[in-house]
Amino acid sequence: MTTATKTHTADSILAPIQELMANFTAETTPASSKKVEDFRQHLKPGTDVYVTFLPGSDFKDTVAVCKRLRDEEMRPIPHFAARSIPSRDTLEENLKAVVEEAGVDRVLAIAGGVADKEIVGPFSDSMQLLETGLFDKYNIKTIGVAGHPEGSPDMSQEAIGKALAWKNSFAERTDADLHIVTQFCFEAAPIIAWDKAIQAEGNKLPIHIGLPGLATIKTLLNFARISGVGPSMRFLTRQAMNVHKLVTVSDPNKQLVGLAKYKAEDANCGITNVHMYPLGGLRRTAAWAYEVAKGEIEFDKKLDGFKTRTKIE
Repeated sequence: MTTATKTHTADSILAPIQELMANFTAETTPASSKKVEDFRQHLKPGTDVYVTFLPGSDFKDTVAVCKRLRDEEMRPIPHFAARSIPSRDTLEENLKAVVEEAGVDRVLAIAGGVADKEIVGPFSDSMQLLETGLFDKYNIKTIGVAGHPEGSPDMSQEAIGKALAWKNSFAERTDADLHIVTQFCFEAAPIIAWDKAIQAEGNKLPIHIGLPGLATIKTLLNFARISGVGPSMRFLTRQAMNVHKLVTVSDPNKQLVGLAKYKAEDANCGITNVHMYPLGGLRRTAAWAYEVAKGEIEFDKKLDGFKTRTKIE
């Protein structure tokens, strides 16, 4: 018995694209935020903006950026990186600071890209952070956790699977609203395969899929190497073989179309939102994302990709 392949039209793809992009989230670092005069120039009020914490950083910088985002009508979501937290007291102090000074009501709890020998305190993973009960104490009910469509250089697949099962269990036995936020990759196929695999293993957490924002091929390659992106990196390396393409600005239109087709075809698709990594700067990524969310795009003849109506350099 054969399964018929769904025939897509531009309209059938556009609707799930707009659904995925309608409430896209963004992120910033304390350093990159200094390049943004006012986040309201690029993002709509109420947009969720994650504040990345890099190993060795001072959390006071995170607090300052969260306060600024709140003042500029954004909703700040600070990263709490387990392996960079020296003590339970420090975790509570930092959590109290972002709640009281910046009105934070949601966080991203992650292990953080730190080797075992460089862990600075008692926490080695996000599960240990959740188990402290401190997020509940400070009325943090919405919590993002990490997802790895292409695996992680810091964890085995078995460990990743056990962690995801634990997080699902935690969500079921508490009133915390958990969702998955993934690392970016460059092709739809590994994301779809991963979503189907974790569905089969019992995942019920909604997925906010990470997409790379608009940037040159050279910039994307650099970030991909730093972030440990997996097999989908071949998408970039093929293009990078042509030296002239290194300065070409790339956007994730084909990847988004692939995910939209999957969402249209599979009622069990766990992907609900898109998280944009503004690797080439917030301005161009946000402008592109809003055009796509509005449906202001032109599909190619094969309906495998699209262009925005305004060319964004």
